[in-house]
Amino acid sequence: MAFDSLSSRLQMGLRRLTGKGKLNENDIEEMLREVRLSLLEADVNYKVVKKFLANIKEQALGEKIMKGLNPGQQVVKIVREELKKTLGDEAVELNIKEHGTTVVMAVGLQGAGKTTAVGKMALFYRKKLKKKPLLIAADIYRPAAVDQLVTLGKSINVPVFEMGTKVSAEKIVTEGLKYAKENGCDLVFIDTAGRLQVDEALMKELQNVKEIANPDEILLTVDAMAGQDAVNVALSFHAQLAITGIILTKLDGDTRGGAALSIKEMTGIPIKIMSTGEKLDAMEIFYPDRLADRILGMGDVLSLIDTVTENVDEEEMKSMAEKMMSSSYNYNDLLKQFKMIKRMGSLSKIFGFLPGMGQYKEALNNVDDKALDKIEAIIYSMTEEERKHPELIDKDFKRRDRISKGSGRSIQEVNRLRSMLEQTKKAMKQMKNMDEGDAKRMQQQMKTGNYSGFAQPKAKKGKGKGKGSFRY
Repeated sequence: MAFDSLSSRLQMGLRRLTGKGKLNENDIEEMLREVRLSLLEADVNYKVVKKFLANIKEQALGEKIMKGLNPGQQVVKIVREELKKTLGDEAVELNIKEHGTTVVMAVGLQGAGKTTAVGKMALFYRKKLKKKPLLIAADIYRPAAVDQLVTLGKSINVPVFEMGTKVSAEKIVTEGLKYAKENGCDLVFIDTAGRLQVDEALMKELQNVKEIANPDEILLTVDAMAGQDAVNVALSFHAQLAITGIILTKLDGDTRGGAALSIKEMTGIPIKIMSTGEKLDAMEIFYPDRLADRILGMGDVLSLIDTVTENVDEEEMKSMAEKMMSSSYNYNDLLKQFKMIKRMGSLSKIFGFLPGMGQYKEALNNVDDKALDKIEAIIYSMTEEERKHPELIDKDFKRRDRISKGSGRSIQEVNRLRSMLEQTKKAMKQMKNMDEGDAKRMQQQMKTGNYSGFAQPKAKKGKGKGKGSFRY
């Protein structure tokens, strides 16, 4: 998961303050020392670190904080606000026209994930804004770059304009824009060539393409693992092309966080998009406040809500909620629920959005995304009558034995599924009877990450220290 090391160190430094009723200057200095180390280890630019710490220190040592109630929590709030400001303060979305054709030009060094990012954006904005996108393959140098984009286009059902590698990039873009106009494509993404390093020939070609396309957005693709080196790359491209935004890729890798925390502060260019995984739907608008919350282990409920609404129909959700609250909730309903969850992405991604899940990092990293497939196999091995009437399985071991053999899963797994259904029904019954005070208390516990009294995900110990995997 992204920012693991940075997140752990920051949370460790802040945790020392949150339990104290009073703070003194030594407490603040000790916390700042831990924060400084965590940022430098994450390869954040030293100028950014210096400014970040100075701003926190100035506010944290104020009389209002030192003598106020819950000073530790107030310091955490200060750190969160400074993180948000460093990351960009407010989300800046792509400048996409409501009417007419929007042209987006993607640039960057080779290996930053530019071609994949272009495909992800086409898919994302087709779903989000109901646009008709077109991809233009203008990378004529990298082996198989055109083929890669064509394959991507087919997988997401988006047309790709290409003229091979024997024609100049300028000619391809000129003809591609004509094709877009003739075929009613109102959102064009141009995949340009990259190099292993910035050079004069690359910049000249990109300037020519910019002049022809007159793009509404010029997005620089930056590998999140590049650390503060990304700042120099961004400044070089910005000087020649006037970059309008950053796409931060590979946030699912072993990301220290230096690029994300340095680039806006040092260049003034906003991060607009972030890629959070290998799958083509693993892309999000960059919200500085939400990322700050994730780094500090506060979860990201708003992004979870966005993910749900983008992948699950409102009527479908309403129908499922009504069914879950009824006494007739059965294995067919559970199967529908799992299919909804699968549409939202990996289990580790979904769990990662929840507040208080930072303490389960090791388990989250070992979440088995095939767990839902195993459960589906068990349910599909039941008869239609058994799915509708769970009590038939509860009363008959022979049925459970048949289901176990038919699905290739153990009797224990079948029994765990039975328990899951029962626990879900009990939880829904409790929620149905919950009064307003109970709801407020539950909401407060979720905000603070205190889940006492609620079901926690169980981590199964593995062979290695700290390793585990989620069990259903």
